[in-house]
Amino acid sequence: MKVLITGAAGFIGSHLVDRMLNDGHEVIAMDNLVTGTIANIAQHQSNTRFQFIFHNVSNHIHVVGHLDWVIHFASPASPIDYLDLPIETLKVNSLGTHNTLGLALAKGAKYFLASTSEVYGDPEQHPQKESYWGNVNPVGPRGVYDESKRFAEAITMAYNKKHDLDTRIIRIFNCYGPRLRANDGRVVSNFIDQALRNKPLTIYGTGEQTRSFQYVSDLVEGIVRLLGVKHHEPVNLGNPQERTVLELAELIKELTGTRSEIEFKPLPTDDPRRRLPDITKAKTLLDWTPGVEIRDGLKQTIAWYKEQLAVAK
Repeated sequence: MKVLITGAAGFIGSHLVDRMLNDGHEVIAMDNLVTGTIANIAQHQSNTRFQFIFHNVSNHIHVVGHLDWVIHFASPASPIDYLDLPIETLKVNSLGTHNTLGLALAKGAKYFLASTSEVYGDPEQHPQKESYWGNVNPVGPRGVYDESKRFAEAITMAYNKKHDLDTRIIRIFNCYGPRLRANDGRVVSNFIDQALRNKPLTIYGTGEQTRSFQYVSDLVEGIVRLLGVKHHEPVNLGNPQERTVLELAELIKELTGTRSEIEFKPLPTDDPRRRLPDITKAKTLLDWTPGVEIRDGLKQTIAWYKEQLAVAK
């Protein structure tokens, strides 16, 4: 296949580029490098099946030749990024989604949208099923991300129904692994970076809020499986094992052998208290469950961060 992947130089996008190329496909990688880095995909520069286009998908997109898939991953995805880039976040998930949908329609390609568990907001239903409509504050600081992703899902479904465009939607729950930026504000990257520098591990609130952590290779496997199944409604991809943030901090302290203490700070506005996916649909539809145990995934992630710190020195 020939696929366009937007946000291809980002954390998840770059791992998907790796997988698609390894599976023998031709990949056009598109990114404006606002939160991504060319280092994530530099290993493919000599591959004749790989092409990189520097472009902001919030603007008109022009791609030469046919496409089999348009896979839309472009968006800031961490609180630090989307709070710093609120307008850009709203644009890429509205205008960018509109532009990529239009491109797929013009090319006769199928369309894949990367959405997020943040569409559930601070949920009042546990675990979160795809049928749950969520509890989102549209004018709160996180609204720029939550609501723009909800819009992205709505316009994707509109193109499916109005234009009969063959579409897919995934809702990604917390994901970690190599290439997750140390300064992007997500809890796994924060804790590992702080631990390796022997700085206090920063917990916001009491640490009793929960998350579910999936390793990036598990997520990519779920994405690839959904590409092969004709299903238009959203599908949760996440780890159904719920952990508190405090438990995660203690585990990372153990695995890194750090001297770091834990430091508590006030909880940010609208920070979700619980995050836990119901993955019944993914199990049934895709025969998919995450397979990487958190200790193994964290060990691989910590090893990558150690390499980055060594290079930086």
